[in-house]
Amino acid sequence: MRMRATVAALTGALALSALAVPAAQADSAADPFQQRPTAADVFGVDAHRSTARAAAALPTITSVSVNGGKDVVVGTTNAKTFTVSVTATHASGIADAFVELWHGTDFDTYVDGALAQNQDYATCTAVSATKSTCKLTVTARPGYDDELIGYLYANSLAGTWKVNVAVLSNDGNIYQDTAYKTAKVQRLSKLTVNAAPEPVKKGKTLTVTGKLSRANWESGKYAGYTGQSVKLQFRKKSASTYSTVKTVKTNSTGNLKTTTKASVDGYHRFYFTGTSTTPAVKAAGDYVDVK
Repeated sequence: MRMRATVAALTGALALSALAVPAAQADSAADPFQQRPTAADVFGVDAHRSTARAAAALPTITSVSVNGGKDVVVGTTNAKTFTVSVTATHASGIADAFVELWHGTDFDTYVDGALAQNQDYATCTAVSATKSTCKLTVTARPGYDDELIGYLYANSLAGTWKVNVAVLSNDGNIYQDTAYKTAKVQRLSKLTVNAAPEPVKKGKTLTVTGKLSRANWESGKYAGYTGQSVKLQFRKKSASTYSTVKTVKTNSTGNLKTTTKASVDGYHRFYFTGTSTTPAVKAAGDYVDVK
């Protein structure tokens, strides 16, 4: 990312550590995150700032929306670009915003994943003379790259990320919250189903099989999700909604297998409700003709 040449005075009560890059990391894989861009870099402010002004002079962040409130779901090959919207207020108005998603135990001591904004400047739309909504895009890429920033290089990165946000007022004041809110970054899931035999006589046993798998960011392939509870659901041909018949667990390779009695024509499907690291997914219904 290109750093700005403009230098402004950063004022306010924000602690210096909030604008500093993380300290030395616990392992070599996290080392690149020490050099990731900060709000101070992007806004072009002077780190040797005054703390004379009261905190009341700082901008106020009123809301932050990541990916329109939806979880960020990433597969094995395609990058996922999403929008982060920041709404803030200040007496002088809002000039710019900064966003970053980070993963780790502590912003100042250990960060092992970071997703940076794509633009040098946010697109800010004034709601009033004092309030604006600023938008930036962020891209998450599955797999490994030496820079690591922007890459989901390990499956352990799936789950909860913190959102680092800063805003710049028109008169040069900055407010930053390194963990304003959290957002989920998840491994894309897939689910299949097959009910057999087809057709089947009424009252006979149907065997329903399938597989629950999810993206493995380390191998670039999909792998079975083991030990997960999945619902077997059924919808009559004439109905519009599914009902749960039973709950089945995936085996060591993510496979599903169960039986049910054939009663009427209809659709059978598996439904996985999701976990913190993996989104919910429904298999397309498999129609069975009952004779």
